[in-house]
Amino acid sequence: MLKTVIFDLDGTIGDTLPLCVTAFKRAIEPLGGVTLTPREIISHFGPSEEGVIRELFPDRYEEALELFISSYRELHDMAPRPFDGIPELLAFLKAKGVKNTIVTGKGMRTLRITLEKYGIASCFEILEAGSPEGPCKAEKIRKILEELNISPQEALYVGDAPTDITESHEVGVAVCSAAWASTAEPELLEQMNPGRVFGTVAGLRAYLEQQLA
Repeated sequence: MLKTVIFDLDGTIGDTLPLCVTAFKRAIEPLGGVTLTPREIISHFGPSEEGVIRELFPDRYEEALELFISSYRELHDMAPRPFDGIPELLAFLKAKGVKNTIVTGKGMRTLRITLEKYGIASCFEILEAGSPEGPCKAEKIRKILEELNISPQEALYVGDAPTDITESHEVGVAVCSAAWASTAEPELLEQMNPGRVFGTVAGLRAYLEQQLA
């Protein structure tokens, strides 16, 4: 029986990756005196935003971090609402007694900003953010399983990235791949997670309704 659905955020709950990149550009370029492409910025992802900024600006960390956070908040109209169907999916799962949780590579501050902007913060039982030290989704998924006292077979992860598949499988948790964002790679996801790639939130909901019937 499914007891928790663990959601990623960027590219899964909202189309927020372009927002992240733009906020990084606003914070990094004036301080560093450089112009970075989106690809160059994304190449640093893995650690949370705090880790990326600490790597790029160890001597001006606090200044750069606060500039990034303020930029992220101010620019949030770039991703003004969650993907169509996400609030309804969260409400459906909650009504079925399934706990909605989050494991994301984002820092906790930007995670909370987005959930508040979207008006869905109260839909989630547990929030696990990224680490400045590097990727840690497998570890954070284990933490949620332990906190809820459930087995990997009673959980499902929903995320848009290939690494979401590998890190969830490392813990023994099944994955539904979200391929509805502008940044998704549906063909690669299908190669890695055949039969569980969804191009719409409605498609994922239909699958979950069948699982919970």
